[in-house]
Amino acid sequence: MHRRPALLTRPPGTPTTRPSRVPAAPAATVPGPRSAAGHGWYAPAALIVGLVLTGCTSSTPTPDPDTDGASTAATALAAALSKKDLTPLTFSGSTGTEANTELQALVRGMGPLAPAVTVRSLAATGGTATATMAYHWTFPGVAEPWDYAAPATLVREDGSWRPQWQPAVLEPSLDATHRLSQTRLYPDRGRVLGADDALVELRPVERIGLDKTAVSAARTPAAARRLARLVDIDAKAYAAKVAAAGPEAFVEAIVLRAGGPTPDGADVDAIPGALAIQDEQMLAPTRTFARPILGVVGEATKDEVDASAGAVTAGDEVGLSGLQKRYDEQLRGTPGVQVVRAALTPAAGASADPSAQSPSPSPSGSASPEPTTVLHRAAPVAGKDLTLTLNTGLQKLAERVLADTGPASALVALEPSTGAVLAAASGPGSGEQSVATLGQYPPGSTFKVVSSLALLRAGLQPSSRVSCPATVTVNGQRFKNYSDYPAGRLGRIALRTALANSCNTAFIGQRDQLEAGDLDEAAGSLGLGTDYDVGFPSFFGSVPAEKSDNARAAAMIGQARDEASPLAMAAVAASVQAGKTVVPHLVEGQTATSTAAPLTSREAEQLRAMMRGVVTEGSAGRVLGGVPGPAVIAKTGTAEYGKAKPPKTHAWMIAAQGDLAVAVFVADGKSGSATAGPLLREFLDGTR
Repeated sequence: MHRRPALLTRPPGTPTTRPSRVPAAPAATVPGPRSAAGHGWYAPAALIVGLVLTGCTSSTPTPDPDTDGASTAATALAAALSKKDLTPLTFSGSTGTEANTELQALVRGMGPLAPAVTVRSLAATGGTATATMAYHWTFPGVAEPWDYAAPATLVREDGSWRPQWQPAVLEPSLDATHRLSQTRLYPDRGRVLGADDALVELRPVERIGLDKTAVSAARTPAAARRLARLVDIDAKAYAAKVAAAGPEAFVEAIVLRAGGPTPDGADVDAIPGALAIQDEQMLAPTRTFARPILGVVGEATKDEVDASAGAVTAGDEVGLSGLQKRYDEQLRGTPGVQVVRAALTPAAGASADPSAQSPSPSPSGSASPEPTTVLHRAAPVAGKDLTLTLNTGLQKLAERVLADTGPASALVALEPSTGAVLAAASGPGSGEQSVATLGQYPPGSTFKVVSSLALLRAGLQPSSRVSCPATVTVNGQRFKNYSDYPAGRLGRIALRTALANSCNTAFIGQRDQLEAGDLDEAAGSLGLGTDYDVGFPSFFGSVPAEKSDNARAAAMIGQARDEASPLAMAAVAASVQAGKTVVPHLVEGQTATSTAAPLTSREAEQLRAMMRGVVTEGSAGRVLGGVPGPAVIAKTGTAEYGKAKPPKTHAWMIAAQGDLAVAVFVADGKSGSATAGPLLREFLDGTR
């Protein structure tokens, strides 16, 4: 696998590289104690040597009476090093400005990071003092800090203590030819697994962007605009992004899936500095696969960095939406870091301007560049996988079924025996919204399953006779049945017949059989109207208690303020099929227990028989009649909304067959049986 070239770096201030896999540490290791001829110095060894030498002398040196002055000077040096700014100090043999110029060349490869420096110990003899400076470097999101000690010599000149500047003051092994450079080591991001396959895993991609080292500054703006037009992105925005990046940066324009449509390689090569890099990225099977639920991964925005409390830095990849964002900490893992002693080239030391150089080592021009020495390494820790209940085949099938549906739409499939979400697809008209799990719409006549349960609990039986007139008026408001309601099902009919044919007036006429809260309680028993935290963005519906007679009438048929998501209505069908209250779950280990009154086996048996009648003799017969396999139960729904005359309608259908429960929703659909029904039938047929 080809990786981004070493010279293609991020903008200054973010000394990072992003391999898809963590690179192995170089063969070089942290240097051990060095000889007197070397540049290294370690406080413990030096102190021991100092003590031995002191014990061997024939006379005891007189302690300097002005150790307080030496201590004050050492403390000021520590404070200046902590700020990476030596200009306020006066050094022995150099000015603060001169020393600071050298310091900036030494720490440029550390980016914006600065150490916390304190004085660990101080020993003064005569006009000379040695301070042991304790360094503590921390790295965003990295658990392990870098701690070490370095010596600093101070001398008393003209009655004042002044430090002597040399690179070893920053780190014991540094000299005039070496500097510090850190690289952030990115962990492998955790996969998102499904019930039968990996949903999000490393898949091949092509990263297309501009290598600013391969194009002159004068030609860069035009090259950026040409590349943007080639890959069909905003040319002005991309040109601005390129201009803001460092002089050695690779500025990504677009990432494309391998095997999909990509620009011709010759067209990319024809643009100065343009480059296509083969890489891998965490991706779902297709661009649209459960995208509103799974979410996307991308570079952390300023908001993500600011909200991370130091765990994320610019350049990190994080979850930006959906489950990738909610479980980002688990999936992201923990980054590592590697700090090396690298050659200090003339280019790296020529300017004190931090924006003038790359934070990565510059090429020395030698055929055999000096190898770097690792001073500190904290290994990254890979992210942990997240397991979902989604079935890859069923999710793809659901998305194919909705592919040609223009308005917002959704299809949710549950496993009644467990409540597992097998598919949760939002159609192309839904945009980036998870209509399947978060949609809030009046459920229309699918809600009559809830009303039927409430009436059964109020004492009615499926065979109880109820009145189904063509219209009914409540406080001056006229309610009617749908336009092609069968005339033969008007009059005194059984409650099961009223449900099978979806008689609005029959259910409205029974509203006085219920007390306040009865509808809400029945809804809860069917998994609707109770808020649960199941580990993913979801809306389980709302069934407010209505006060006016008109609103109570409308609520009986899924109107008024009744609201549900396709997920919640799938739970209604699943609860009836399973004979128990089903609370859907999607994330393994994140389940909720129903707090509603339990659905009894007797109630479920009665409802199953009534919903079976919707298929055998009622409004779903034309689309679901004759479906092979186990018996299908169903309920159609058409929900009016808005103030238009006539009002607009949403189309619903819920159904269950065997250990599968399905809800289909289409905004602005003609009717449940005409719009949602064929989609549900196509899905059931596709499962065979």
